[in-house]
Amino acid sequence: MNVGQLTELFSVSVEGLLPPGRLVTSDEGNGDAQPLWLSDRPATAELWTRMHADHPRSGLWPLLLDSLNPNDGEFRPWGSGEVFTEQMSAPTHHDPARLLEQWWATYTAVDEGDDMLDADRRLAVTAPFGQTWPGHAPSWKTEANPDRLAAEYVQAFLADRPLTRLGLVAAASGAEALTAAGWAGPCNYDNDTAKFSAVVRGWERRFGARVVAVGFSTLHLSVAVPPTNEHEALLVAAEHFAFCPDNIWQGSRPYTLAAYSERITGTHRWDFWWD
Repeated sequence: MNVGQLTELFSVSVEGLLPPGRLVTSDEGNGDAQPLWLSDRPATAELWTRMHADHPRSGLWPLLLDSLNPNDGEFRPWGSGEVFTEQMSAPTHHDPARLLEQWWATYTAVDEGDDMLDADRRLAVTAPFGQTWPGHAPSWKTEANPDRLAAEYVQAFLADRPLTRLGLVAAASGAEALTAAGWAGPCNYDNDTAKFSAVVRGWERRFGARVVAVGFSTLHLSVAVPPTNEHEALLVAAEHFAFCPDNIWQGSRPYTLAAYSERITGTHRWDFWWD
């Protein structure tokens, strides 16, 4: 969507509904890419909920946007324009199952020159699977309402990060909004966000996941159908490791898939951080 279309969409869809804000111009290209709207002031749960409910009509997906340093005046990457839509492919071009399997193979490969983990410790991290990709976790039925749970997570997130702002992106879903916004959080692993959007799209369908918040290199999802036992949690943990290995390598102690799986059992929020 070009800047003219997006500007027209905002003027038609949300005139009079929004607090002061602006369209963000990307640093890349000729300055004609404005992939999202950013509020000037902190977001509120009421505003996010209202815009989320209006999404089927407006086509604008609301994101809580966190900053690398909310007090530095730039509000990176959003306020500084560090969003890169031109280098992204489309989420529909990627098979999430294949992506996860390929990433798993890459991150479980034993590298004798690894200065972080020796071969035995690297294999122990992903026990009981080792280097063998266990396959997709199945989906589970639930009576939980994904949108209600997302709204509850919004309230909790804003309570912890009161300087978070609201972003609006022309996208069919939260997963697709990540790419449409030009977010580049996992760029140290892959600079095509569409691949990560493809995986999140699968989680939206299988687990009732909703993209709630995005930071410089962080992603926060609400989850309607989390794993509830050890077997389910290990399979989901394997997907998380393939998607964001730093969650296990650097974000959970001890650094094992089993320890991480315990943390996500029954939990209605998934948080990711890429170094």
